[in-house]
Amino acid sequence: MTRTIGVLAMEHIAVGLVDDHQLVGATHIFPDKHSEFDCLSEMPAEEIAQGMAREIAACGGQEVGAIGVGFPGVIKGGIVEESPNLQQMKGQNLAAMLGALLRAADINAPVHVLNDADAVAAGVAATLGHLDHFIRVWTLGSGVGFGRYPQAEGVWEGGHSVVSLDPKEGFCNCGGTGHLEGVMGHRAMRRRFLDLEPEEVFAHARTGDERCVQFVKYWHRALAAATATSIHMDGPGKFFITGPSARYIQVGVLDQYLHEMVKMSPLQGSQLEVVATSDETAIIGAALSATHAAESAG
Repeated sequence: MTRTIGVLAMEHIAVGLVDDHQLVGATHIFPDKHSEFDCLSEMPAEEIAQGMAREIAACGGQEVGAIGVGFPGVIKGGIVEESPNLQQMKGQNLAAMLGALLRAADINAPVHVLNDADAVAAGVAATLGHLDHFIRVWTLGSGVGFGRYPQAEGVWEGGHSVVSLDPKEGFCNCGGTGHLEGVMGHRAMRRRFLDLEPEEVFAHARTGDERCVQFVKYWHRALAAATATSIHMDGPGKFFITGPSARYIQVGVLDQYLHEMVKMSPLQGSQLEVVATSDETAIIGAALSATHAAESAG
């Protein structure tokens, strides 16, 4: 199997060399690990692409067969059509921009850009032995991502599923009303609780603070509702939940709410599992997706 490079852009940029679904050598981080959380949100588009190109070159990009980039937002044909959490990237042809920078460094491997949650899903499939199965993955961080493996044609912005009809539910960074990300996203929780950080909300709920207790129930119901919608559209199956905010998930509570929402017998039986993932998982998934794309093109 030809070596590939995987790139993840979420709260930072992480790049690694992948061989046979395993990371080879160190992960390269841009900006450095001590940078502010979500530091890419204010960085110019050109600087993001240049940072990726530098780290790809540092990984030995001259010797790889393909480069995969997991990036947040609606991605089509290498173009970032929309990225609510990295709004400066909207409309950017990231594949072309990055390809030009790499060619200037004598790196000619094809660049494949996909949604970051899809990269995580591919990485979960590769590292947990699910390459022969259909899986779905929720990524809970600054925003909320929804990944599928294998990938399929479509937008699949599950983080923007509508889970509330309350017109006051306007905390999603895309500006939409009633979205899952507006309930569960780290940024959205900070906007909702101006006096508490998200981790304090969950800590206060454990001590019986009624405002926080009710929100934690609402938070779980929101994810159950979006999961139920996916089940009603795509059928039952395995759902993995990961990301920084996955540590707040109470699987039993979530499973109970899901069973209240999915009643048709052919649609029952989905499994929910919280898994710890890392940059490495998404890097492997991005590299795997790039390999598949290169094979399909060739």
